[in-house]
Amino acid sequence: MATIKRIIRIKLPKGKSAFLWGPRKTGKTTYLKEVFPNSLIYDILQTDLFLELTRRPYLLREQLLAAAPQQLKEPVIIDEVQKVPQLLDEVHWLIENKGLRFILCGSSARKLKRGKANLLGGRAWRYEMYPLVSSEVENLDLLKALNSGMIPTHYLEDDYHKSIQAYCRDYLKEEVFDEGLTRNIPAFSRFFEAMGYSHGQLTNYANIARECGVDAKTVKEYYQILIDTLLGVMIEPFKKRQERQVIIKAGKFYLFDCGIAGGLTGRHIPAEKGEQFGRAFEHFILMEIMAHRSYSELNYEVNFWRTKNGLEVDFILGRGEIAIEVKGADQIKSADMRPLKAFIEAYGPRSAYLVCNERKPRIHEDIHIVPWRDFLSMLWGGGVIA
Repeated sequence: MATIKRIIRIKLPKGKSAFLWGPRKTGKTTYLKEVFPNSLIYDILQTDLFLELTRRPYLLREQLLAAAPQQLKEPVIIDEVQKVPQLLDEVHWLIENKGLRFILCGSSARKLKRGKANLLGGRAWRYEMYPLVSSEVENLDLLKALNSGMIPTHYLEDDYHKSIQAYCRDYLKEEVFDEGLTRNIPAFSRFFEAMGYSHGQLTNYANIARECGVDAKTVKEYYQILIDTLLGVMIEPFKKRQERQVIIKAGKFYLFDCGIAGGLTGRHIPAEKGEQFGRAFEHFILMEIMAHRSYSELNYEVNFWRTKNGLEVDFILGRGEIAIEVKGADQIKSADMRPLKAFIEAYGPRSAYLVCNERKPRIHEDIHIVPWRDFLSMLWGGGVIA
């Protein structure tokens, strides 16, 4: 991890604090220790500290009031802050009355919101940490990225399979069950498995509800738990205007990491071809887009477009400004471009890209056919959307 320079930048002016959210093991703590080496750190994963601050949250205030001024020049870091929501009242007081700065780090704000915890009323900026992205990894191995995922320790391990399986089990237990985010543990476990097999496809709540033995409303709530705990994102259909032939209701859910998605279904991709490779490749490109949207602070909308007769463009950025189709093929044919051509004709985007495995970029009519490495270089360089 020490050799990987992360793209995310947290620069806090005087009087500003921050929340840093992100799934477990994405590198939040390592990053903060590297960027703020002189900061005081409260790690709530330490059992003794957790128990102490749970019983007496005011100890945080008293200890920081007793700290030397030199120690408080940098932001105070509280790791896994969602485990002791009462600390946020103390943090609020210290910000308002003593001008201290904080970086509050955690894997989910859901417990804080449900418990109506003090979220500091706009006094803290929000940042998110994603798994590794292509521009952070030298000579990215695509097949390795699709199989192991881009969680730093998983990508850097040779034997990542056991780590992925442990992550799926432990994350469920620690983040969902132990935090009391759902009471029906068997139903949620069945949902988690069913969700893996419908991953990246149109979400049919009724079908998944039947498999889990719960109602569709509960399934929607389960998806919201995954979204709130940053385990995934729901991509909504593009609906610039009402059209009978365009799907505008069902979304598509993607987990936050390709390796975790593969681990849930026992998937292994041996070569850069086939349906499984294509679906994982699409997922990988989406995760790069989502990280870029956050790190660049452009916060553009990400949607997909699909007609009732089966034409689909994978990703629409910026309310129709950019259209992106992802194909795992190393030779793009005319049929592969039909969805993009239909979208161009209907909405006239500024640019349309077909991201693929061809060796060299080319332009066919209004469509930029781009090898995936070139596309990602353009994306992170500001050449796709800015």
